[in-house]
Amino acid sequence: MSDPAAFESRLEKRSEFRKQPVGRSRQGDFIKCVEQKTDTLGKRPMSRGFTKDKTLSSIFNIEMVKEKTAEEIKQIWQQYFAAKDTVYAVIPEEKFDLIWNRAQSCPTFLCALPRREGYEFFVGQWTGTELHFTALINIQTRGEAAASQLILYHYPELKEDKGIVLMTAEMDSTFLNVAEAQCIANQVQLFYATDRKETYGLVETFNLRPNEFKYMSVIAELEQSGIGAELKCAQNQDKT
Repeated sequence: MSDPAAFESRLEKRSEFRKQPVGRSRQGDFIKCVEQKTDTLGKRPMSRGFTKDKTLSSIFNIEMVKEKTAEEIKQIWQQYFAAKDTVYAVIPEEKFDLIWNRAQSCPTFLCALPRREGYEFFVGQWTGTELHFTALINIQTRGEAAASQLILYHYPELKEDKGIVLMTAEMDSTFLNVAEAQCIANQVQLFYATDRKETYGLVETFNLRPNEFKYMSVIAELEQSGIGAELKCAQNQDKT
């Protein structure tokens, strides 16, 4: 794993990071903001256009698929969403259980989304099996009025019988496109489903010892994983 301190030092020398995307120039200021604002995340309103109490039965007939295998259900789920402009996944039972168990003790985390001029941070908050995200700058400026900009819906109804959990999402397209939402969704598995203690340790530190949390470590882990590299490349091509 890259040394976060050395990584931060290198990044500070690059012009694209001279202006921190969270609007804060010092680690202490950043932590103070996180501590003050994370208690409001569970009270966030949903953006207009999001579905309230979105259920699996509202997407397809659960009875119809009960006789099918997990692989057949996976194919149906993928085919259903393939033509839709959204994020979706079929998560193995073991991986979801790991994510879910960790989310009980660490329900909040920070994700970094590549932008043309560096990174923008999004805070995720578990609310039941829904995972709500909003930009940190949105929380800083709007507090409790900061609406969700991305929601990941997890459906464990078939977990015991089929060994899979279905996932789909809704996003505010004025803030995020599908590739950006997918990048954020991938980071849920990166940080919550990892076998590396150092990686999940960032989640634990953010929740349990926020004064020790260094937000640049998230970027270091993200860049090391390769998640977001394609998105960053596309953004750079659009810029040229």
